[in-house]
Amino acid sequence: MEDRQIVESVLAGDTRQYAEIVRRYQQNVANLTYKLCGNRLEIEEVTQQVFVELYTALPRFRFDSKLSSFIYRITVNVVCKMMNKANRFISADAMEHLPEQRSEDLDAQQSIIRDEQYAQLRTAIGHLKSEQRTALVLYAFEDLSYQEIADVMQCSLSKVESLIFRAKKNLAKEVKR
Repeated sequence: MEDRQIVESVLAGDTRQYAEIVRRYQQNVANLTYKLCGNRLEIEEVTQQVFVELYTALPRFRFDSKLSSFIYRITVNVVCKMMNKANRFISADAMEHLPEQRSEDLDAQQSIIRDEQYAQLRTAIGHLKSEQRTALVLYAFEDLSYQEIADVMQCSLSKVESLIFRAKKNLAKEVKR
């Protein structure tokens, strides 16, 4: 069943279909939450809150974007609220989601250097401003287009371009330190 049919079914009163939305998107929400805030202890709490807010927001969903974009928008909003309350930075350990490109051809020294570079990159991402980190994570790790990111973040396309540009620039500065 397509997302549109499921949403229409839920809106028509078949709340059992909502479990299918949760099943389809729960892991995506948890992954995005981890990438944005990095705190493993709060992922379950954030994920639950996202689906509570999604349920109440579903009547406002107009199918002018993908359901996944709508869910990402809610996830970003919930994560931002929680991070503003806690006012924290992401630790280097929390950014372990970055892909590790292991190669059997690397010798031990190259492997150590690469691991240090990834740790430095994870730390640098953790120090980005919230909006820059969100835009960068959605672009680089969730593979969203600039337009989809603009929809998720509820901002203009030019702001997304600027956020990603500044995030990359700030990452470069941070990594050089």
